[in-house]
Amino acid sequence: MSDPTFYEKVYEVVRLVPAGRVTSYGAIAKYLGASRSSRLVGWAMNVSHGVSPKVPAHRVVNRNGLLSGKAHFGEPNAMASRLTAEGIVVVEDQIQHFDEVFWDPELELRVI
Repeated sequence: MSDPTFYEKVYEVVRLVPAGRVTSYGAIAKYLGASRSSRLVGWAMNVSHGVSPKVPAHRVVNRNGLLSGKAHFGEPNAMASRLTAEGIVVVEDQIQHFDEVFWDPELELRVI
């Protein structure tokens, strides 16, 4: 079995983000030892919609809690709707109480 690609590692982390919580592109990159690769994490999220098992990409936002990837969900409000269904309050594409719902993989995970 070959080593997982960077995208596969990103997907492994994102699958661990619990419903009702969010993380950021930068937090994932930092956890994976590639702290300057936030954009690469974003690209992984952009192409994750057909990946199996499913990747809950709606739980990954920018460092300020903004739904910066919402354009990649087809319908304009799909990302916000998914987050709202999980109990996260979103106002004008901004997660409210971001510090309370933020899930930091460095704190939550030991080793993948």
